[in-house]
Amino acid sequence: MLILTDDLGHLSYAVTGEGPPVVLVHAGVADHRMWDAVVPVLAERHTVIRYDLRGFGESAPPTGPFSETDDLRRLLDHLGHERVRLVGASWGGRVAVDFALTHPGRVDSLALLAPPWPGHHWSAEMVAYDEAETAALDAGDLDTAIRVNLDMWLRGPARGWDDVAEGLADQLGVPLRTSLVNQAVREKHSQDATTGDISAVSVPALVGIGTFDVADFQDIARRYATEIPGATLVEFPTAAHLIALEAPTELAAVLVPFLARQ
Repeated sequence: MLILTDDLGHLSYAVTGEGPPVVLVHAGVADHRMWDAVVPVLAERHTVIRYDLRGFGESAPPTGPFSETDDLRRLLDHLGHERVRLVGASWGGRVAVDFALTHPGRVDSLALLAPPWPGHHWSAEMVAYDEAETAALDAGDLDTAIRVNLDMWLRGPARGWDDVAEGLADQLGVPLRTSLVNQAVREKHSQDATTGDISAVSVPALVGIGTFDVADFQDIARRYATEIPGATLVEFPTAAHLIALEAPTELAAVLVPFLARQ
């Protein structure tokens, strides 16, 4: 991993391949490694940029107020990319949306995989998940907090663990632990405020959702696909929330022609 230092710490990033630049922004329970199985295919045609958001993976937790939109802009400026294609998963999808609304002239296309919607009225199921995670963290029980998140985001509410590929829980456990350890300091210092009208997105857009994902996120994906002009909705029938982990071949097959659009 390469390092971009600043007065708040540093961002870690990786660059692979050559061609039009594509930035992959990871989910809030993962880090840049969630894209490992997708990168080789995309790198045949693109310069693929992955980075860890502050407090995730190998990026240092913030020591003061920060903006994820500003962080992404700073990284692109550092790498000399004026315009990029953006692909974001879950929270990374929302980072991608906010960047596209804040810097519309710097985005060529936008692919969103199960992004959240600000102000969404969450179901009882999601409220119960949040309460269980909070209770575990308040009790200092990190192992239980990790299990709660794996159940929700990897297994999903409609499957048993026998339906999840062997090894994925262990693969996700390490970045998930880092995310939870740094969660409080990130929330304390985050200065991002969602602004703008999603219908103002004027670049090609793709919205992906796993059919085993939480019902809230399936509804949200359809809302994005409806409100972004001309957006395409793609369902991944073997995945829950983390499509890049569970269905990388299928995801790459969708992204390659989408990213080729101008």
